[in-house]
Amino acid sequence: MKSTQELQLLATQVRRDILRMTTAAQSGHPGGSLGTADWFTAMQFNILQADPAHFTMQGTGEDMLFVSQGHITPVIYSTMARRGYFPVSELATFRQFGTRLQGHPSTAHALPGIRMASGSLGQGLSVGIGAALGKKMTSDPHLVYTMHGDGELQEGQIWEAAMFAGAKHVDNLIATIDYNHQQIDGTVDEVMTLGDLRAKFESFLWKVVVIDNGNDMQQVLDGMAKAKALTGQGAPVCVILHTKMGFGVDFMQDTNKYHGAVLSEADLPRALAQLPETLGDY
Repeated sequence: MKSTQELQLLATQVRRDILRMTTAAQSGHPGGSLGTADWFTAMQFNILQADPAHFTMQGTGEDMLFVSQGHITPVIYSTMARRGYFPVSELATFRQFGTRLQGHPSTAHALPGIRMASGSLGQGLSVGIGAALGKKMTSDPHLVYTMHGDGELQEGQIWEAAMFAGAKHVDNLIATIDYNHQQIDGTVDEVMTLGDLRAKFESFLWKVVVIDNGNDMQQVLDGMAKAKALTGQGAPVCVILHTKMGFGVDFMQDTNKYHGAVLSEADLPRALAQLPETLGDY
């Protein structure tokens, strides 16, 4: 377990990783990755009960995490590498042809920490429910976590899965929604508003936790602890995580411009200057 301050330092380094990886590749999705860096750092280092040295696809005897919006691989890979799933130096291979660190998570290369090829949005909740039911069948007391983009909730499969999980009392499942209000074509409200998200999940028989500032490490830790305390009570748990896309770099924040666009080599130093090196660059 790490202190809140240690986690904050880690998250800053993760944001540096994200910018350097995507700029070097001149491809990728830095915006959502920057916004969720605090959550992923907290999950990998303090919340998930999992051992990187003994990763298995089955996930028996440990917590499991499925990231449904697979385009945010920069933050997924950085936090996994910093946690010890694979060498930090491998981050330099991001999005290079034939490497393990593809633009979307791939199971074809047997990358430790990845159990699902994701990127086709809307599928991760269904996979998470299946894993959670599997744990119930084998009396495994560990939890299943999923992560979703807010724009992804415009996919119908999400709501079929949500209805099933509530009706079948899948109470070892915690689904987190990154609610940054941005997607590739504009704001979520402009494309297709989600309305009262809390009320919707509650109407599907879920318990809901709201984290007002998902870029505040202590709020993330407290909110996820609250969510975990609600498991085992007959209902799945949804965490609505309010974040800012592009958080950490002032000119990248609160805009969908960097959802799927990367910095130029000229702009990279200006962005990195706002994120002091804390653990050493790869």
